Amino acid sequence: MKSLHNKVVWPSLVAILVVWMGCDQGSEKPMVSIFQFEKPAHFPEPTYTFRNNEVNEKGFNLGKMLFFDPSLSRDGSIACSSCHVQSHAFADTWLHPFSFGVEDRQGVRNAPPLFNLAFHKEFFWDGGVTHLDFAPILAFESEIEMDISFEDVVGRIQRNDAYKALFREAFGIEEVTGPYVLHALSQFMLMMVSADSRYDQYILGDQQALSSVELEGLVLFRQHCESCHREPLFTDLSYRNNGVQRQISDLGRETITEVSEDRAKFKVPSLRNIEVTSPYMHNARFEGLLQVLNHYTQGVQDQENIDPLIFKDGKPMIQLSEDEKTKIIAFLKSLTDNNFLSNPIFFNSNDR
Repeated sequence: MKSLHNKVVWPSLVAILVVWMGCDQGSEKPMVSIFQFEKPAHFPEPTYTFRNNEVNEKGFNLGKMLFFDPSLSRDGSIACSSCHVQSHAFADTWLHPFSFGVEDRQGVRNAPPLFNLAFHKEFFWDGGVTHLDFAPILAFESEIEMDISFEDVVGRIQRNDAYKALFREAFGIEEVTGPYVLHALSQFMLMMVSADSRYDQYILGDQQALSSVELEGLVLFRQHCESCHREPLFTDLSYRNNGVQRQISDLGRETITEVSEDRAKFKVPSLRNIEVTSPYMHNARFEGLLQVLNHYTQGVQDQENIDPLIFKDGKPMIQLSEDEKTKIIAFLKSLTDNNFLSNPIFFNSNDR
């Protein structure tokens, strides 16, 4: 959602096929809906509270309508999808290095991609929200983004007869209320599972899925990068200062915790689909992956709260040759999930 940036996992391939899948004729196993969340086999258990909001087709489709609806911003110009584009893993494009909003207002942080959110406990670059259901509120009420009170958002939806009918069908309610608006949006975002890259195919048993260069890159990645970008989510969900700010102007995690030790720390992003989510870092500092690796090997400078895994004893802790960088980048590109990037269940219905 638009604001999951400044600061979701779409189901496994089985769950995102645009068909109903069942067992062989005569089997007693129930059929599985494409709109039912299914954890990828090699993923950890989700942290989202599905017991309170189980995904279903009507709720998912309703959430999709809300996600693409610009009328939910103050002036009717910005939707969640404005900064979260499917072909870019629901991140923004290089045309907008920072999030933008009504009246062409520009934020100060890059809009991150949205996928695999069911496995996160905190959201936004600074972890300012601790449950996915509440994340949209910050996008709606941000003066930089949609600039509208959440109360007004609910009021607009309640006055829309078409929306009222859809909420009745999805949730069995006669009056639209805030929690159901948030549940619908979460249902759409929860289905954004990205788990079918060539890397995933390799991990699940296809030994031919990665080339020899990519396999060498995987070995190097595990040696130099995995302490922060842990498989299979490719993030350890922690907050770190990687020295990307030349001078600290954005306090990052400290804004939330008010603890000085968190100054300039930001949530470690997932590297899945990294090939299509440029520019990189919260401040959109780097356009390409080689620039990122060059930063870690020769661009980091000592500063307050710099992560010791990145810089220690007066020197960068990651050392890579140019050949090793090439191999790591080759591996990182194997994390691109083309099925996720083009999955038709996420298409805007109004564009058909």
